[in-house]
Amino acid sequence: MLRFARFAAAALAAGLLVALPSALRAEDAPSKDLGAIVTDLLRGGQDLAPDRRVPFGREQMQLSFAPLVKETAPAVVNVYATQKVRSPFMGDPFFEQFFGRQMPPRVQSSLGSGVLVDPSGLIVTNYHVIRDADEIKVATSDGREFASKTLLKDESLDLAVLKIEAADPFPVVAIGDSDALEVGDLVLAIGNPFGVGQTTTSGIVSALARSHIGISDFGFFIQTDAAINPGNSGGALINMAGSLVGINTAIYSQTGGSIGIGFAIPSNMVRAVVESAKSGQTYFERPYLGAEFDPVTGQIAEALGLSRATGALVSDVDAESPAAKADIRPGDVVLAFNGGEIDNPEALDYRLATQPLGSSVDLTLLRKGEKLDVEVALERAPEGASAKEVTIGGRSPFTGAKVATLSPRLAQRLHVRTGTKGVVIVGVDGSSPAAGLGLQPGDIVRDVNGVEIDTPETLAQVTGQDTRWWRFSVDRNGQTLRQMLRY
Repeated sequence: MLRFARFAAAALAAGLLVALPSALRAEDAPSKDLGAIVTDLLRGGQDLAPDRRVPFGREQMQLSFAPLVKETAPAVVNVYATQKVRSPFMGDPFFEQFFGRQMPPRVQSSLGSGVLVDPSGLIVTNYHVIRDADEIKVATSDGREFASKTLLKDESLDLAVLKIEAADPFPVVAIGDSDALEVGDLVLAIGNPFGVGQTTTSGIVSALARSHIGISDFGFFIQTDAAINPGNSGGALINMAGSLVGINTAIYSQTGGSIGIGFAIPSNMVRAVVESAKSGQTYFERPYLGAEFDPVTGQIAEALGLSRATGALVSDVDAESPAAKADIRPGDVVLAFNGGEIDNPEALDYRLATQPLGSSVDLTLLRKGEKLDVEVALERAPEGASAKEVTIGGRSPFTGAKVATLSPRLAQRLHVRTGTKGVVIVGVDGSSPAAGLGLQPGDIVRDVNGVEIDTPETLAQVTGQDTRWWRFSVDRNGQTLRQMLRY
């Protein structure tokens, strides 16, 4: 009996140690002394705020996320993407002699998740889930299966919008405000990990505005410890109000499974992409500012008189651009966007991308030690003097490449610095010499056989010459690749 009493006393003490910090943080804590708080806890914590006390009684111990899951899970779907892969031996006389000419292509498949965000059947998923897919099927939580078509996809954001159709409206999850999230907020991750079926996990927001994590060009992720595994890509990150606050995209793992570090694309970015798809765009078009930015290093911050390294340093401004019209100059530092602090260029890119075309934004700049506010009208990127695309024929290493003059709009679409000039490859035939050489969209052709390439017509003329020796240079991701070969 004595042992039982000691155990009960120890359990009560442990409960009080857990409960007291919560009680002391309650709004009415300052008006109570310690004895009153202990008395209140022994009575079940009835006078404390509901979200600030430990559970007492069976009913409180049975609190569940089930109602929230029932409300949102029907809008989370499974996405199945298949791709036919041509055999590398097709057309080879040696292999065709033994296996015949009928060599069926291999079929590769990928599995992911998606979220219904519009009753008409609009689904948001990750680009990498449906990359190069020949066929995409969607299975809803009630067992139905639909063929889908791709309305919009953007590799740099790793987002895609699909469309399915049915006679009745689909269940949806409302897109919430990801900017309202705070570290520590409870969230649910819903998806189809490893193809086992729809699964829900819970966790908290571990961090915000994660960048430079090597997932995609997009650099403004929500980090969560809710378990995310392969197959969860494209699934929903849900807040406690039942709203979509993110699209689960990737995990950091050394084993392939969840270790509690997952990343999701914020819902405000998702909303902008969905609106673009509704307007008929096949790729996401960002508002055009017409300026390039670099991070503010510690040395730059010290030279500018900043207390810490923050902001986006203007390195270049295009003439006649919205930035130039707002009198933004190289050397300025963007400190705030519509009143919100800007820590780095990635944060500025994210804020810009979530704004609609034709809107105006307020930027706070630091110039020569003084702060000033400017208003910038966000325009559509200009097409340039010519939007004509030319496919290179003949017999050269560039045969099968489709090229065009690099305009600000095209640079934006291909994720090339907008101030870059030249002739850019916009497409490559997969079975062409250009593909065999490794040329890819976004490559900028500088010169061929000593001739500077300034227009697509110039490249077509130079590659039409009768020669077997080729010398050329191509810019890729800011680096110049030079090559000489006999073709």
